[in-house]
Amino acid sequence: MPGWVVMLRCAQLCAIVLLALAAGCVSEPQRIAAIQAVNEVLRADYERILAEDGTHTYNVPRDQAFDAMRVAFGRLGMLVADQSPDLGYLSVYAPAPRPITEEEWRQAASADLPKVRRIVVDQVGPLGYLFTFEPQGLDIVITATAIQVRGGTSISLTMRMREVAPPKTGYPRREYAPPTGVRMGLHKLWTAIERELPPGTRRL
Repeated sequence: MPGWVVMLRCAQLCAIVLLALAAGCVSEPQRIAAIQAVNEVLRADYERILAEDGTHTYNVPRDQAFDAMRVAFGRLGMLVADQSPDLGYLSVYAPAPRPITEEEWRQAASADLPKVRRIVVDQVGPLGYLFTFEPQGLDIVITATAIQVRGGTSISLTMRMREVAPPKTGYPRREYAPPTGVRMGLHKLWTAIERELPPGTRRL
């Protein structure tokens, strides 16, 4: 085995050990306070992003918009949890980090971790620098609604995280994805939906 591979695996093992020690050295109230503080900041970012890019309106009937959503989400590997074509409601999910890729998740984490780690450090001290955005044990849940409006259909998307397995870090789960990840996910969702809309469709 090449020496650099051995060094990399040793580094990964050390990181896991440090995370375990960190979880043991930080009290439960401190961990809860840290995640609550993180959630407040990420929620504000999430709401701002949705206000900017969470709703698109297209000059197509609602049934065509709904069909486009359903096909687009399926192509991205999302599974249907609930749907009502009559209401224009669709809920889908998939293991995180879908709909973005593992590489895109790492890019998002790299962009957003410095700010989030500063928040955690304020609550737990230097051990907060070991905080990570782990996608394991999470589902990404996307809710879409298609509402008939004058001249077309307005599609709105939301994106949340749902725990399906306990976190390995010892920190409680966050409710919101990293802001950069939310932007990436929305961009991918809108691109996929627009690809399935009829030719000549315009955004209003």
